[in-house]
Amino acid sequence: MPEPTAISLIPLAITLVLSLSTRNVIVGLFSGVFAGVMMLHNSGPLAAMSQLVVEHIVPKLADSYNAGVLVLLAFIGGFVALMEKSGGGTAFAQSINSWVRSRLQAQLAAWLGGIAIFFSDLGTPLIIGPIFRPLTDRLKISRQKLAFIIDSTSSPVAILVPFIGWGVYIMGLMSQEFAALGLEQDELAAFFQAIPFQFYAWLAVTMVPLMTVLKLDFGPMQKAEISTRQSSDSSPEKAKSFGSEIEGFAHANARPALVWLPLTVLASVLLWQLAPLGFPLEPVSGSLFRAGLSSAYFSAAVALMTLMALLRVRPLLQCIDIYLKGMTNMTLVAVTLLLAWTLSDIGQSLGAAVFISRATEASLPIWILPAVIFALSAILSFATGSSWGTFAIMFPLIIPTASLVGAPLSVCMGAVLSGGLFGDHSSPISETTILSSTGAGCAQIEHFRTQLPYALFNGMISLFGFLLSGSYGGYWIIAMLVSLQIILMVSLQRLIKSKAPVSA
Repeated sequence: MPEPTAISLIPLAITLVLSLSTRNVIVGLFSGVFAGVMMLHNSGPLAAMSQLVVEHIVPKLADSYNAGVLVLLAFIGGFVALMEKSGGGTAFAQSINSWVRSRLQAQLAAWLGGIAIFFSDLGTPLIIGPIFRPLTDRLKISRQKLAFIIDSTSSPVAILVPFIGWGVYIMGLMSQEFAALGLEQDELAAFFQAIPFQFYAWLAVTMVPLMTVLKLDFGPMQKAEISTRQSSDSSPEKAKSFGSEIEGFAHANARPALVWLPLTVLASVLLWQLAPLGFPLEPVSGSLFRAGLSSAYFSAAVALMTLMALLRVRPLLQCIDIYLKGMTNMTLVAVTLLLAWTLSDIGQSLGAAVFISRATEASLPIWILPAVIFALSAILSFATGSSWGTFAIMFPLIIPTASLVGAPLSVCMGAVLSGGLFGDHSSPISETTILSSTGAGCAQIEHFRTQLPYALFNGMISLFGFLLSGSYGGYWIIAMLVSLQIILMVSLQRLIKSKAPVSA
C-alpha cells in the first residue's frame, strides 16, 4: 500500500463531485472506481478497464458472501413486486377505512397503513396514497398532509427493518468494511446495534401521531390545512390542481390476506430455520440469516402466487412474470453495491481511510465526529436525492475512519443512516418525495415545501442527539430525543394557539 497522502482521496473526490453534479450515484461511483484503478495500477484507460473487470469486479462477484447478498436482493425484489401487484395492500387499507370517522382517525389510519406496508418503501406511497385520498378529501385533510404522512412511513420505517431490501443492502456495505479491517464483527449484530442511533428515522415515524393528537401544524403545512378546511370544494376535480395522480392496483377478488398471509409464511419459515440456532434471542451469523431469508422470501412468494391464483386475482403464469420482472428491478441496486464494494477495496489499497483518520485525529475531537458524519451524509443525500447512494459512498469512508480513531462505531453508522435518510426526506428530487406526492395527488413542489420544515425540525433534534452520542453513546439518548420532540411540539402548539387559532 502506498504511503497515504491527500492523493489517496482522488477516487473519493471524483465520486463525490460527479455524484453531486450529475445527481447520479452510479456515474459517480464508476468514475471514482475507474480513476482509482488507474492510480493503483499506474495504467492507461484501456488497460485500466480490463484490470477493473478482471482484478476487481469479477472477484467481487465470485465472493460467496457478495453472491449471497445479490441473490437475496433478487428474491426480495420479486416478492415486493408481487405484493404491490396483488391488490392486497389496497384491500388491507380499505379494511382500515371501515372504522374511520374523524380527521384524527383518518391520519392515524394512514400512518398505521404505511407502517404495515413496511416491505417496500417505494410501494407504500403508491398503495396507501390512492386508497386514502378519497377519505382525506371528504374529511378535508390536505393532500400535502397525506403526502407527508406516507413519506414519513415509507423509508423511515423500511430503514429500521433488517430483513427487507434496505437492511440487506446496508448489511452488505457493513460486511465489506468489517472484512477489510479484519474486525470480528457480525453485520447483523452491527445493524441491530445501530438501530437505536437512527435518530431521524425514529423521530420521523413518531412525529405523525404526535402532530395528529396535538392538532399541530406549522409553516406552509398550516396554510395548506387551513386552506383545505375553508374550501367548500372537496370534489376530485379540485385535486387536479395539485398535480398528477395515480390509482393503486385494486381487484374485486383481492383480500387483506394477500398481505398478512405471505408475511406470516415469511416469518414462519425464517423462524423454523433459525429458531434451533437461538434466533431471535441469540445472535445468528449473517450468512445463516441471509440463507434463511432467501428460503423465507421464496416460500412467501410461492404462497402469494398460489393465493392470487386461487382468488382469481391474476393467473399463475402472470404472477410468475411479475415475480421475474421484480427480480430484475434490483439490477441497479446490485450495480450500486458492486461498485461500492470495489471503491472500498481501492480506497483501502490507496490508504484513503488511514489518511482521513490521521487528519481527523489532528483536527477534530472524536466526540464531534458523529455530528459531522450526519451533516455530510445529509448534504450528499439532499443533493443527489439518493439515500442508498449516500450509504454506498459514506460507509467505505466512515467505518474505517471510526475504527482507526476510536470513535463509537454504532453511533457513526447510525449517523450515516440518519443523515442519508434526512437528506433524502428533505430533497425535492428523491424518489420517495416524487412518489409520495404522486400517490397523494399533490404537486411535487407543494409536498417538498410543506414537508421541509418538519424534516428540518427532526433533523436539528437528530444533530443534537449525535453531538451527545459522540461523548456518551448510550441507547437512552433516543428516548431523550423523543421526549425533547414532544416537549418542543407541545411548546410550539401553545405558542401558535396564543397567537391565532389553528385547525388540524
